[in-house]
Amino acid sequence: MPAPDLTADELRDQLEQARHEYGELLERGLSLDLTRGKPSPAQLDLAAGLLALSLDEDYTAADGSDCRNYGGLQGLPELRTIFSEILQVPVPQLVAADNSSLALMHDCIVHAMLSPLPGAEGRWVDEAVAFVCPVPGYDRHFTLCERFGIEMIPVPMTAGGPDMDAVEDLVRRDRRIKGMWCVPKHSNPDGTCYSDETVARLAAMEAAADGFRIFWDNAYAVHDLVDQLVEVGDLLAACAETGHADRAFVFGSTSKVTLAGAGVAFFGSSPANVAWFLEHDAIRTIGPDKLNQLRHVRFLGDAQGVYDHMAGHRKLVGPKFAAVERILSEQLNGTGLATWSRPQGGYFVSLVVDAGCARAVVQKAAEAGIALTPAGATHPHGVDPEDRYIRIAPTFPGQEDLETAIGGLATCVRLVGWGRRRHSGGTEEAR
Repeated sequence: MPAPDLTADELRDQLEQARHEYGELLERGLSLDLTRGKPSPAQLDLAAGLLALSLDEDYTAADGSDCRNYGGLQGLPELRTIFSEILQVPVPQLVAADNSSLALMHDCIVHAMLSPLPGAEGRWVDEAVAFVCPVPGYDRHFTLCERFGIEMIPVPMTAGGPDMDAVEDLVRRDRRIKGMWCVPKHSNPDGTCYSDETVARLAAMEAAADGFRIFWDNAYAVHDLVDQLVEVGDLLAACAETGHADRAFVFGSTSKVTLAGAGVAFFGSSPANVAWFLEHDAIRTIGPDKLNQLRHVRFLGDAQGVYDHMAGHRKLVGPKFAAVERILSEQLNGTGLATWSRPQGGYFVSLVVDAGCARAVVQKAAEAGIALTPAGATHPHGVDPEDRYIRIAPTFPGQEDLETAIGGLATCVRLVGWGRRRHSGGTEEAR
């Protein structure tokens, strides 16, 4: 983001204009929320038929079992068949659970803490544990690590996924590294999709730790913003082909497909890992909500039914992302104050401002009634060392509110950015 070649007078004028617009923003008394990547009410309405669906007193799964009763720990085979293609996991190696994939990630860590993973000599609780964390990344992944005392080692993202030279070096030489977080498609928050080369290198790389696992959080597997769907390589198959069959833990859910509060979450992995997971999960639960799973089967029908359903989401969400791009371009192009991602899917846009400015921008926005995810949430422990990243979540607000919020955010970027540059004399060195 090179600074434009402005004279002192031009810089003063830009700052005064931003101050004037910010004053007008304060007078509006806004109360807008861009903090979390939630489906809008209109998106949730697309799945209204799921709740209205009558089972017609037919509670029987394809295998003849009564979905009202206990059992079926692995979930309905017919639902796993629908999502097997989507998540790139063979049906026998896929588990359908309750609504939260985050809960499945939590449980996998707990089980690994208390019971050795297949191929591992000991329990994580008995040794130092670290995870590789691509940044910018998903704050709830980092929160899980904090909860269990797992050290987080950040590596930067590139256009094709995490910096694999850095990842391979770390994983090869550090026995403490037991896991790695990955959001392979439309990553949170920058929208990156992992390249085929990245997937191949993740599968093939040597790991110093026994029982090393990649937590493959495929949260946005079908959440494309373009009609030509993005395809990401099959990590589970690649791991098996390179002799690391147990390496991948695959997660997904329908939280942003059907109903966030009443969806279905999935865990997929090697046969050995699935057996390990089910053995320990059987202590926690006697089975998932199979009636909800049966509703999903009858509502979605098959994998194509999922893609057809997501086309409805695309029509609702696409204009919002387009508005973010348009407004940021109108207000910030040519200023040198910010860059931003242009995702092909997912739920977020990553805004990158001048070093040392993100927290101030978020604070100014909050004072104007525009709530954003805290600056730093994209990094371990909530600390962005350069204070540059701001996550924008466009999906939940209505179109008008969103456009107001993004316009106000851009005003805050200009207010803080021009102020910082004028204070430093406008030089790159002083910043």
